[in-house]
Amino acid sequence: MKCPFCQFKDTKVTDSRVTDDGNAIRRRRECLSCQRRFTTYELVEEAPLVVIKKGNRREMFDRGKLLRGIMRACDKRNISTERMEELVSEVEREIRNGLMQEIHSDKLGELVLGKLKDLDQVAYVRFASVYRKFQNLDEFMRELELLMNQAQNGASSAAPKEES
Repeated sequence: MKCPFCQFKDTKVTDSRVTDDGNAIRRRRECLSCQRRFTTYELVEEAPLVVIKKGNRREMFDRGKLLRGIMRACDKRNISTERMEELVSEVEREIRNGLMQEIHSDKLGELVLGKLKDLDQVAYVRFASVYRKFQNLDEFMRELELLMNQAQNGASSAAPKEES
């Protein structure tokens, strides 16, 4: 395994364990040259997933690209990288469990939004603003109002909140 920091071609495994979902092996590695540590995951190789973009252009599903988008939405939020990686795994597992080898980018975005809504509302709005390409403040406000109405309907059994 090549070191991502110095590109040295030899590393040693310092720790190895099965992930919580049991679908991968997480390995902590140390570079034999620069001594920096990094994590790798060993996964079962599955049939490739293809994302159908707008205009019917197709590209390979890229976990890293999806994770980067989620990380941007979760920037400065109290959400661990591990939890964001789990979210990506949940989305990918849901697609694969649907026995689909191709998925439209719209459907993929909606899957992510559904999971972000449950995880963190600010991250949800950030992701939605990019994914849905809000053109103006009105579109942004409509999304916020929808989210607030859903939150109020879900919390209707809770005690009313005081305004400050």
